[in-house]
Amino acid sequence: MTLTDPQLDRYARHIVLKEIGGGGQKRLLAAHALIVGAGGIGSPVIQYLAAAGVGRLTVVDDDIVSLSNLQRQTLFATRDVGSRKVVAAANFVQRMNPDVQLLPIDRRLDAGNAARLLDGVDVVIDGSDNFATRLLVADAALAAGVPLVSAAVGQFEGQLAVYRGWEPGKPCYRCLVGDDPGRPDVSCADQGVLGALTGMIGSLAAIEAVRQIVPFGADVAGSLLLVDALAFRFRTIVLPKDAGCRCAG
Repeated sequence: MTLTDPQLDRYARHIVLKEIGGGGQKRLLAAHALIVGAGGIGSPVIQYLAAAGVGRLTVVDDDIVSLSNLQRQTLFATRDVGSRKVVAAANFVQRMNPDVQLLPIDRRLDAGNAARLLDGVDVVIDGSDNFATRLLVADAALAAGVPLVSAAVGQFEGQLAVYRGWEPGKPCYRCLVGDDPGRPDVSCADQGVLGALTGMIGSLAAIEAVRQIVPFGADVAGSLLLVDALAFRFRTIVLPKDAGCRCAG
């Protein structure tokens, strides 16, 4: 792949980074990312991966845009209320960057389609809003050997981690949550969420997705980032591989 003059101009700030450069930008343009959820976390992920020139984005979400989404889901505007989220996302990306193709999947990721959706994907970013989907995504990513960037927010707290549990010494998502956590889903509608926090966590998730395509800096797989916006505090803790987990063999 040879970068065109418009691409050299568009991605110049990436290309001058020695950790990315022209070769890394070509890898981004050839990459395929799966994004589960086009909500508060998915919005900045879609925006920044499209801006970065990740060539193929598959976005899975079965929801429509509602007025209450607009407090945090910056991918959408008032005129999008009532539209399918994945369709609005595809229209946004089409206007933003002609180098990027967004494939909208207007349904939930489930046990019947997870393996197919992950086929040929370089990285999956999970910003889903329910625990059952998170487990499905995590298990499918582990089975396919696809890096999983998992992001979550609630009220004033957020968390972010990268999982590559098929690798020796690296945990999977179930090393953190166990086999049967039995925890109820708590929605933003029930507890609320600081809008800008979803943007921050989603932007950090986009950084980690890029890092999985074009490795730079430290390998963060096996670490969990915790954000407390009330206390103005970031913490990183080490996640050990659970010797009793399925990913340990």
